[in-house]
Amino acid sequence: MTDSQIVVGIVEDEAVQAELYATMLQAAGMRVESYRSAIEFQRRQGMHSVDVLVLDWNLPEMSGIDLLRDIRAQSANHLPIILLTANGSEQDVVYGLKCGADDYVVKPPRPQELGARIANAYRRTRPDSSPSTINAEPFWFDVANRDLRVDGELIPVTEKEFDLLVYLFRRTERIVSRQMLLRDVWKLGPSVNTRSVDTYISRLRKTLGLNGESGWKLEGIYQHGYRLYSVTADE
Repeated sequence: MTDSQIVVGIVEDEAVQAELYATMLQAAGMRVESYRSAIEFQRRQGMHSVDVLVLDWNLPEMSGIDLLRDIRAQSANHLPIILLTANGSEQDVVYGLKCGADDYVVKPPRPQELGARIANAYRRTRPDSSPSTINAEPFWFDVANRDLRVDGELIPVTEKEFDLLVYLFRRTERIVSRQMLLRDVWKLGPSVNTRSVDTYISRLRKTLGLNGESGWKLEGIYQHGYRLYSVTADE
């Protein structure tokens, strides 16, 4: 596995089933974010804060298929989505895959199989599978040699600043929480608190122009965390 847990979003309106799936996946070392409806998933901006989405088909207000199609229509980044449903006919499976699902699991899921399918879906799109360089003009990262260049000029940064920048630039357009940063970048160091994260973020905004001046903006998302995105792409 990678240096961090897979964050799995589960959209399931049945509380007992949602808890069962969460227990299965947590036992496999994954972190789970639960949503009781497609509307709640959208309201909490779940698309930007999970690595893989496990989605029930039959949901109140907005069906899982409708949410699936909505995500595929608006997202530039491919969020891996697994449909988990009692609809097990061949016609349903084919329809779900045609709508954009990466995989399809019929209820009740077998714990090890579900975990393996989630891990496989994540592995196909995980950031760590990318090359050891990141080109996000004007920024260029040589991860192996830990070099950062801006417009070709070598920029000195601390080890922690470099790790934080690589983490964020590998997750552009996604919301990352302070807890994710503490866990994955700081490795949950006991002396680190959320104020330390805020301090690092503020310093990088100023020194690297991540307030939009560089073409990239690192914004705070109230009660959620941070999102790094290209200003030219979003504004």
